[in-house]
Amino acid sequence: MKHRILSGNTAAIRVGFLTMTAAVAVATLAFTHLVRAKEPPTHPAKVNVAVSDSPLARDGRHAVSFAPVVKRVAASVVKVNVETKAKIIPMSQSPFGDNDPRRFFFGNPLGGGGNMRTPAQRGLGSGVIITEDGYILTNNHVVDGADEIKVALNDGREFTAKVIGRDPKTEVAVIKIDAHGLPVVTLADSDKIEVGDVCLAIGNPFGVGQTVTMGIVSATGRGNVGLDYEDFIQTDAAINPGNSGGALVDAEGRLIGLNTLILSRSGGYQGIGFAVPSNLARFIMTSLIENGKVVRSYLGVVLQDVTPALAKKFKLQNDEGALIGEVQAKSPADKAGLKDGDVVLTYNGKKVTDRGHLKIQVAETAPGTKVPLEVLRDGERVSLHVTVREKPGSEDEANAKPADEDNSESLKGVGVTDLDSQTRTQLRVPAGINGAVVNSVDQDSVAYASGLREGDVIIEINKHSVRNAEDAVRLTQKLADKTILLKVWSRQGGSSGTRFLVVDESK
Repeated sequence: MKHRILSGNTAAIRVGFLTMTAAVAVATLAFTHLVRAKEPPTHPAKVNVAVSDSPLARDGRHAVSFAPVVKRVAASVVKVNVETKAKIIPMSQSPFGDNDPRRFFFGNPLGGGGNMRTPAQRGLGSGVIITEDGYILTNNHVVDGADEIKVALNDGREFTAKVIGRDPKTEVAVIKIDAHGLPVVTLADSDKIEVGDVCLAIGNPFGVGQTVTMGIVSATGRGNVGLDYEDFIQTDAAINPGNSGGALVDAEGRLIGLNTLILSRSGGYQGIGFAVPSNLARFIMTSLIENGKVVRSYLGVVLQDVTPALAKKFKLQNDEGALIGEVQAKSPADKAGLKDGDVVLTYNGKKVTDRGHLKIQVAETAPGTKVPLEVLRDGERVSLHVTVREKPGSEDEANAKPADEDNSESLKGVGVTDLDSQTRTQLRVPAGINGAVVNSVDQDSVAYASGLREGDVIIEINKHSVRNAEDAVRLTQKLADKTILLKVWSRQGGSSGTRFLVVDESK
């Protein structure tokens, strides 16, 4: 039986990689696979990196010139030239359809209609020398797919580089040149930077030669650009195509980030650039060099950010923390006693600001480490310990996707039905999930705007279990509070899990 719950021109902003070959910014970023070093070291190498974790002197005085700083750092920032050779591929692998005229522009000039020829491509980026024996940090998209990589130093020398490893999940890559006694950059503790700190961006924009621009740290902890692990430093220092992989340094010349992305309507500088923090880049680099892959830990939970509406429902004083939508069975989180609906407030003694922040904190913890954390559960603070494990390469990302967060009204215009065996099979709902299936959502309804979709399974309403459609109807009637807290199971793309939604009909 079906039931219905009843009650009465922006401009496109594009995110682009900073490569010379991209005249127009790329619209989307989607990376899913870890790329290991082609030849992992037989005996793990050890990385000797210069690190200075002392805080900046913030006395409010502005330097007259940063020339001494630039002189110290410039020699460690290099130009990275990449080339991808022309290839012959079967027409069956062509990205163009049978009737697409573009097929003929890339056809095999020697005939043989079964193949097509892709043209050679060249690109330009930047990199930062980290060790005296030739390890260089750059961006994944700079060297992705390259057949040949040439590194040009500031003194005119040029070397052929090899890829040690790439990590599309963070946009960090490590390359190596055969040289010694190279000038290196000192890494700062990027956790200690503050909004308003002066910073310098050094790289090779548009191939005009090494260029230095100045700005400030505009924000920290930026995300939502499409990568799996995001904790970007935002800056207004001018960065453009070709700056990718270049250095973002503080007023003392210490590396605080790798310039990686820009937010732009035109594809060029418009005052919003993003850099991978040096702490995250250092973790990725060390793991790639010493292990031949990135070794990350995981909790085994589906996380979402805390919105103001969710903060009110979960009795939080602010919207900081990471809300657990689902705890995976037999995962580290499950064994530690974490539960759906817990809000993680601290991890290993450090405050958790949002889901992305927690995700990176966990990833950077050595597998097997027992870590203290504090959660808010039913309005009470609870202290637990979790022993993190290495994240399986085949496992779906534990912190897969944030829930839609535009939480506005209630369940007007939502149709539900019982979750019978046929529907369970059709929607591929796991055996342990019970509730009411959403079989229709009015696209003009606030429930739709809040993220509820057809095919979602409503598991709880206001923390009360939902067994069937009748329960769903009953639990939404005669509510004193005009907001409804939903726990739903849903499938988004290739991943699935439970999440929380707040539908507020009082607005």
